[in-house]
Amino acid sequence: MTVQAHLDRVRREMERAAEESGRTLSDVALMAVSKTHSYEEILELFACSQMLFGENRVQEVEEKFSKTRPEGMKLHLIGHLQSNKVKKILPLVDGVDSVDSLRIAKRISLASSEMHTTMPILLQYNTSEEASKSGFESEAELFHALDEMATLQGLRIGGLMTIGPLSGGEKEIRSAFALLRQLQQKCIVRYPHLDFSTLSMGMSGDFPLAIREGATVVRVGTALFGERRYR
Repeated sequence: MTVQAHLDRVRREMERAAEESGRTLSDVALMAVSKTHSYEEILELFACSQMLFGENRVQEVEEKFSKTRPEGMKLHLIGHLQSNKVKKILPLVDGVDSVDSLRIAKRISLASSEMHTTMPILLQYNTSEEASKSGFESEAELFHALDEMATLQGLRIGGLMTIGPLSGGEKEIRSAFALLRQLQQKCIVRYPHLDFSTLSMGMSGDFPLAIREGATVVRVGTALFGERRYR
């Protein structure tokens, strides 16, 4: 199956899920997750009019995207970001979608301010309560961080991100995604001056469920690129 065929199939599934939830395909952005895949494969998908890409690891971003990206290509970091790598990653990406602590937000704020720029961020929330996942683990923890983040310079909050449960059926997966949507509504009420319009949730195995629960961005890798190629 060609890259275009993979992309068309994913978009058809997205469109079907959007229609079932009373929305249209234009309401949901597709992020192509290129973890372990080559820059040549990324360019092949970009040539099919896929503009938004996500990478999990700072090292891979540095290896693949240290040179000038094609005009129109957008790249976000979607994996855990260590404090000592903040300054490395900010010049290379258009957003950090995995901010999981106030400490990291402060580091991004400081580095962005020094660069005289503003970095769009999403806040990662652990909706499945799995110890293996990063993310804020309670509303109280998230709200405490947001109270201070709202005053920070150099970053722009855009919404929330989560990873669905690694095990469980449709009920458990949809419950996790519904939790993030409910948290989004609470954030909108509590912080009317901040933007929480983005809900990034859903991957290759569960993105239709995420769309039905309100996702505005789905992060799809395997369904577009094929199985990951670990070294």
